[in-house]
Amino acid sequence: MEEIDRRIVRLLAADGRMSFTDLAKQTGLSVSAVHQRVRRLEKRGVIRGYAALVDYDAVGLPLTAFVSIKPIDPSAPDDAPERLAHLEGIEACYSVAGEESYILKVRVGSPVELEELLQQIRASAGVSTRTTVVLSIPYEHRPPAIDLSPD
Repeated sequence: MEEIDRRIVRLLAADGRMSFTDLAKQTGLSVSAVHQRVRRLEKRGVIRGYAALVDYDAVGLPLTAFVSIKPIDPSAPDDAPERLAHLEGIEACYSVAGEESYILKVRVGSPVELEELLQQIRASAGVSTRTTVVLSIPYEHRPPAIDLSPD
């Protein structure tokens, strides 16, 4: 990827609502050239989408936790992500190396809701869980450290 494309990705990762005019000013390109490059980056899948960052406290989901899961029966199919996809409290599912198979990032409204979600996770996927409750989030959603030097 060219340095200018890396710069565009870095700028959009920091502010997905940045206008083409502002991108052009930051990169030294014309607005139409920036527009073409952004569309090309989207088409190639480098930029996969844009999202709103939500204040989870404001929407009633102040409790964040990480739930490590591993199958109760190690010979069972490895299909936990599919079995858990319907649970809306799960924000992310990461396949990991180590003792556990996956780590789930969950957001709920209360400890009672966390307990209910844990029961649903265990029942839906046939897994055991280990939970770490987040006390505070000093930072999150940081833009990637994209190297601006050419390949």
